Amino acid sequence: MLTDQMWIKLKPVILNQGIYNKSTLRNTIEGILYRMRVGCPWRDLPDQFGRWNTIYKCFNHWSFKGKFLEIFKNLIVDPDLEWGFIDGSIVKAHQHSMGAQKHEEAAIGKSKGGNTTKIHLAVDSSGNPIEFTITEGQVHDSKEAKVLLDLLPQSDFTIADKGYDSNDIRVQIELNGSKPIIPRKSNSKIGNDDIDWHLYKYRHLVENAFAKLKVHRAISTRYDKLKRNFENLIALACALIWLPL
Repeated sequence: MLTDQMWIKLKPVILNQGIYNKSTLRNTIEGILYRMRVGCPWRDLPDQFGRWNTIYKCFNHWSFKGKFLEIFKNLIVDPDLEWGFIDGSIVKAHQHSMGAQKHEEAAIGKSKGGNTTKIHLAVDSSGNPIEFTITEGQVHDSKEAKVLLDLLPQSDFTIADKGYDSNDIRVQIELNGSKPIIPRKSNSKIGNDDIDWHLYKYRHLVENAFAKLKVHRAISTRYDKLKRNFENLIALACALIWLPL
């Protein structure tokens, strides 16, 4: 999944995280990316990537240390922060993702779709991911909005759908130095006369970002038992979006 040009850019970012420069490093990363793309069990990785157990142990250890999250953050260069878009999207949790030990956080909950996880994502004006959090699937977008907004850099406008229609959310956005573009619900007495509908139409950019993430089968369906592993997998997918830029 990595061209030579992409690997030349990615390798120093990986090494800056203290990951040892083994001769098999690229094969290990490619094996992790392959599993992310096709969603296969670790033990079904093709032999050309190396021993599946070695690749899994690397992924698990690097996820425990938050390496992929740092790689994602280090690849974000000069984001366009005129507009910021936030949204949430549910992914189903496969039966193999169940059964994490009690002391480990899983972020898998019950919703109408069964066992699910929700990805809360923020993108810039170009539709590139800049922050995300994950929660249980039944957590409403507005409940996690405060956490996500606290992580975001300042933008001129913050655009979201009516699921984020809350006075507290609007106040928080304004305190962050941004202007909220959030439609009010149909039963609102204030109405939507102040909404910039032309700008709101660009909200498809965050939906497009979800589509780019969910092209990877291990993200569109969750197979990882632990929250930290799934979180780092999403970070790796976000890093791939930034890598060619």
